[in-house]
Amino acid sequence: MAQVTGGGTGVRAGGDGVSPWRSLRRAAWVALCGWAAALVTACVSYLALRWVAVPIVVGLALCLAFGGLLVWLHRAGWIALLSLAPGLMVLVGAVQYAPELALEVRGVRESVVIVADSADGAGGKSHRLTLRTEDGRELAERMTYKGDGAPRPGQRLDVIRDPDGVVPMERADQVDAAGRLHGAFAGLVTWTLMAALAGWRGHVRRRQGKEGSLLLSL
Repeated sequence: MAQVTGGGTGVRAGGDGVSPWRSLRRAAWVALCGWAAALVTACVSYLALRWVAVPIVVGLALCLAFGGLLVWLHRAGWIALLSLAPGLMVLVGAVQYAPELALEVRGVRESVVIVADSADGAGGKSHRLTLRTEDGRELAERMTYKGDGAPRPGQRLDVIRDPDGVVPMERADQVDAAGRLHGAFAGLVTWTLMAALAGWRGHVRRRQGKEGSLLLSL
């Protein structure tokens, strides 16, 4: 195949025919897909408030799909790895925004003391905490906590619970719908900048005829 040798760049003939406007449209389309992924995840989270796993699965699949689009746009695989950190911000923000907003809007704040932990004596890292209010009422709903560092019996804390019983209760100091939204927005801005970078680098690579070696190419 004929090569364009001027300047020693090794650009294949026809490489100059790659349209910059087409590359720009591709980058814009990929960026919009990222915003759409966050919006869909947030909508699923709102519609499935009772089933936390549903928006997590949907959001994770969409975040991975966005990484795949970046690879297609950039023609290099490493950029998908870079998209994971902002992707986590988008996922957490989009999944948790709806339930935390519901707690802020209609939730009831209670000062409680922990009177029992289901994990005591049994070991394990899955805790179901029994709570008692200041007036001596024991709440029917249990607070769930997974992992180390769970609050211990006798500890006092403030919680926000959903009177409709749809959204699980949370510690009051951990309910921050605005913070979740800001985190998701920061992740989306980073995704948008990455799409712009991937679009530019992909355009250059296509002009140079570099279409292979996605995992190793820069």
